[in-house]
Amino acid sequence: MIKFLDLEKFHAPILQELEEAVGRVVASGWYIGGEEVRFFEEDFARYLGIKHCIGCASGTDALELILRAYEIGPGDEVIVPAMTWVSDAEAVSLVGATPVFADILEDEYTLSPQALSKQITSKTKAIIAVHLYGLPCRMDEILALAKQHDLVVIEDCAQAHGAMYKGKKVGGLGAAAAFSFYPTKNLGALGDAGAVTCNDAGIAEKVRLISNHGQRKRDEHLVIGKTSRLDPIQAAVLRVKLNYLDRWNSLRISNAHYLQAALQDSPLTLPSMPNGCEHVFHQFVIQPGDRDTFRRYLMLNGIETAIHYPNALPQLPAFKQGGYAAGDFPMAEKLAREAVSLPILLDDNDLGQLVESIKRAVRKDLT
Repeated sequence: MIKFLDLEKFHAPILQELEEAVGRVVASGWYIGGEEVRFFEEDFARYLGIKHCIGCASGTDALELILRAYEIGPGDEVIVPAMTWVSDAEAVSLVGATPVFADILEDEYTLSPQALSKQITSKTKAIIAVHLYGLPCRMDEILALAKQHDLVVIEDCAQAHGAMYKGKKVGGLGAAAAFSFYPTKNLGALGDAGAVTCNDAGIAEKVRLISNHGQRKRDEHLVIGKTSRLDPIQAAVLRVKLNYLDRWNSLRISNAHYLQAALQDSPLTLPSMPNGCEHVFHQFVIQPGDRDTFRRYLMLNGIETAIHYPNALPQLPAFKQGGYAAGDFPMAEKLAREAVSLPILLDDNDLGQLVESIKRAVRKDLT
């Protein structure tokens, strides 16, 4: 069986380092904050080439913290891609603002600048640019629109740790960025974890304040905050795994290029690799046509696949108040119907088996 993502196998080569990192925290007696968190924040900021990193409890919290730091709330609108994980729209709703959806690019699956431009109103305060599946958005065009309309650009980098846009790592291209370290991410913790990154010292301070009950020191609460802190055990784990991130990303990229080359003559719709971007392939997403039949065939051949995501966000019951109708977001809706994510963290033998199974599926016209 080729699992979609075998975390036990993935962690095996660094298991001793992970156990030592966890043991170090246990032995320290310091279980909230402390040096492990500070060291990871410094290491990750240095890796990204930005000034500030503030650890928090999850990627969803990171988005909410940024929105609150920019004082976005009731009466405001935030533009969100119609195809992404629910957190992007959820965080907007949690601060009392309204998520406004824009369609995605047909071939890149990220936010369409043209669709985005049509959704800007006098109430728009921010844009959430999601680097979906590990491919950076068209940031130059998005930033130009934001500058024209005086909008905040928030990067969602949850699926794009280490991805590059025109020579710069994502996470420092907009006003602020949200990272998730959910265990399945390119850089994953052993539980929930997240971070906010930015170059603005004032925003960094506000995020840190809000994430710790609105207090700079104990019992002096300057604003209404919340509990959203990066756990020191997760920080210690992330410090270990950060040392391997580029190596793991290189494997993802190498495998993706192999799949592209091996399947280029097939009828499958394969991922786009635009010039100027380094796609880190959190997911390798194809469109095989008859998705259900294709997935069943691969499963019968011992290969797990996944769907990211089966619904465009405006189609979800949670956002029905937006009054959207079928067909309003044709590219996002098409991807929701057709997308299949293939396993990507594979050794050469499994990669070869995956390709042969897909080629058999194509020959049997299961696409």
